[in-house]
Amino acid sequence: MSLYRRWLDPLRSTWWLSRPKRQAQLPIADGLRIYLRLDDVYSYLAVQQLKQLEQILVNDLKPLVIVISHQAAPPPAGMAIDTWQHYSFNDAKILALQHGFAFDDVPELPTTSAIEQAYFILERTPLQGDAFLYLLEDIFHMLWNQQYHKLNMLYLMAQHYPQPTADQQLRFTKTPVLSAYFEFGGRRYHAVDDLLRLTRRLQQQKLLTSAPIFLINHLEWREHLIHDAASLNQIQMMQPTLDLYVALEDPFTWLLLRYIADEFADLYNMRMTVYPLPYQGCDQFDWNVAMRLSKRAEVAFTPFCRPDAVAVEKMAQAFYQVTPDQQLELLLELLQGVWTQGKDLGYMPHLRPFLERYDIAIDDLTESTYVEQLKHNQQQCEMWQQPHLPVMVLRVANQQFVFNSLYRVWLIESIFSHLLSQHYVAREPSYSAHIPLDEASIKQG
Repeated sequence: MSLYRRWLDPLRSTWWLSRPKRQAQLPIADGLRIYLRLDDVYSYLAVQQLKQLEQILVNDLKPLVIVISHQAAPPPAGMAIDTWQHYSFNDAKILALQHGFAFDDVPELPTTSAIEQAYFILERTPLQGDAFLYLLEDIFHMLWNQQYHKLNMLYLMAQHYPQPTADQQLRFTKTPVLSAYFEFGGRRYHAVDDLLRLTRRLQQQKLLTSAPIFLINHLEWREHLIHDAASLNQIQMMQPTLDLYVALEDPFTWLLLRYIADEFADLYNMRMTVYPLPYQGCDQFDWNVAMRLSKRAEVAFTPFCRPDAVAVEKMAQAFYQVTPDQQLELLLELLQGVWTQGKDLGYMPHLRPFLERYDIAIDDLTESTYVEQLKHNQQQCEMWQQPHLPVMVLRVANQQFVFNSLYRVWLIESIFSHLLSQHYVAREPSYSAHIPLDEASIKQG
């Protein structure tokens, strides 16, 4: 490992903790913007929240600026366009079920001609403010519910309006956009996943006139849906298992593994199996997000010494030298050493104490078949066709659910809640689950 990583990373991490707290005031000169695409399913969900958001913004942030892009950015993780589309449709359906968004049971991508008509209508409309946001939402409904006859009527009406002058509320851009996001104070916020983080920031800066109520079924960290002993026992008897495909150099691997092990494993009698991946280059992470997650999940995070490819190799070698029952425990200790004690696990004096605790002979590390194991894990991970790490595969009650990243950890709770609702529905028809998940909406592979 370079001297920069070994010595300066822990110093930088210590400085990060002692720095002044997050910037108290983000600049508001550029206002609040949301970037959308008419053929982006996340944009369809986002526009359903804009009227409420506009109504509670202070005058200094009005109007909420709508920027509509004509061009899609490439899908993440090298995914094929069709694969990304299939994933995002399923993911949007899950979000819609949880938070009550309007969404078609069988979504279809709007036709090219319908999108062109929608652009024309938005360019020509004289509407402003709330009236424009109502029109924008209606157009998205028409596009994503195949109400093309209604859209055509608006298109014919719009032809009688002259093209208006430049509109400070609506703008068009050729900047590629993958999925909807807000931009405020030079920072980006995912339009659905980061909406609560954005509104907390706006509320802190006294830029909202009333308390925001968004994403009504949002789950906070360390919050559980299932509390009573009978329900817990029912889930425990199902003996759920969770497979996790992780990048060992990714700090979110440490934060999520520790959180899931502490909050879900014992509570739900859930067996966790970890599948390390070859070095993925995930060590260039967002400090702010990692520190925020550390605080909310109550998992220690600093000082650290980011693992490089050599350290990942050593960690994987040690991981496959212990029995399967010891692997998770060893990995958590290794990651804790990296992300809370500043250990360089590519440096043998730092690694040796961990090996000795598990009676791993240093000479045996070179005899491990870990290379083939990592390649196999990579192939399995790619088979699930998920855009972000870690990839999680939950198996329970003869069903399989696949999801990814820190934004979808809440699905563990919601799936268990849904399974309980199925168990009790025959005896208690009035029972309702937190989120009526449809297996087909989340099942992959």
